[in-house]
This record gives sequence, structure tokens and C-alpha cells, in this order.
Amino acid sequence: MDKARHVSFTLIPSLVANLASAAKALVLTSAIILSTGMFAPEAQAKDLSNRLGIGFKNQSSVELPGVAVQYWPGAELGLSAALGLDTQTNNSKFSAMLKLYRVIFPEDNLNFYLGAGAGILSIEAGGANESGFELLGFAGVELFLAGLENVGFSFEMGTAITSISSGTRFRTMGDSPVRAGITFYF
Repeated sequence: MDKARHVSFTLIPSLVANLASAAKALVLTSAIILSTGMFAPEAQAKDLSNRLGIGFKNQSSVELPGVAVQYWPGAELGLSAALGLDTQTNNSKFSAMLKLYRVIFPEDNLNFYLGAGAGILSIEAGGANESGFELLGFAGVELFLAGLENVGFSFEMGTAITSISSGTRFRTMGDSPVRAGITFYF
């Protein structure tokens, strides 16, 4: 019995240390990914400079589509905010996410980008509420079809750390064509 107690007491501090170093690694990786695009060669792409877009995205671990606002202050740097809400009795969900994008490989009707995001989550299941945060590091594309120059279809893949009251998890994420984000730019 003492041996089992010793194993559990030595395991918990190492798990906490690994979690802290994993969070630092995600932040460092996201910073490196965003900075690598600063040296990308010039090319013609879909210029979204000073464009505001409104649409939807479904990229948090809560599986909740959200209304998104996206703004590109320049041709290579973009920001977005997404808000998702479901008030179903005993199964409500809430997600708010902020994201930063950096175009690193532009094409004629497509922008390939890297980014990072952070958000807050709240999930109610069976009357118990769990809340926490989520951190993302991702790569993605925004595609503009000929004839629909103001509508962007976005797909993203990457990694995330989700920490809610019941625990912390590391996950990979990815969008399929069915889950594509859609943004209309003004």
C-alpha cells in the first residue's frame, strides 16, 4: 500500500510539470510559426487589406458553430473573434475565441496562413457546469472561388490544449469541407 501511495504522489507533480512545459511549448511554437512568415517571398494573392468579414467558424473543442468577425489590417496579418452559444436546458455551451493569422504563402485565389488562438469555454452537462480555456496553434487556407471574390472558405488544422474544470487534454484539430468556415468580406 505504501508503494502505491508513493507512486501516486510522485506521479502528480511530474504530470503538472509536463502540463506546464507543454503549454510553454505551444506558445513558443506558435510564436516561431508566426515569425517564420516574415521572411516569405512577395507574391500576388487575394489582398484582404483593410477588409472586414462576417461569417461562421466551428473550431473550438465544444463542437459549437460560432458567429465570426474577421479583419485584415494588412495583406499578411489578420485577426478574428468568434462567439458560439447554445442555451439548451441542462446541456448549454458557450465558446469565445480570438485568433491571429499570418499569411505565409499567397496564391492567386488562396491564402495559406499560420496562426494562434486563445479562448474561453463553458459546458453544462447533467446540471454540472465546467469552464476553462483553450489555446490553439494552426495552419490553414482561405479559398476564394472565381466569381465569388468576396466569399472565403477556410480550412484549418493544428493542435490545441483545452483545460476545463474536469481536466486538461491535448488534441489535434482539423476541418473537413463539410465543416469549412465561411466568411463574407465587405
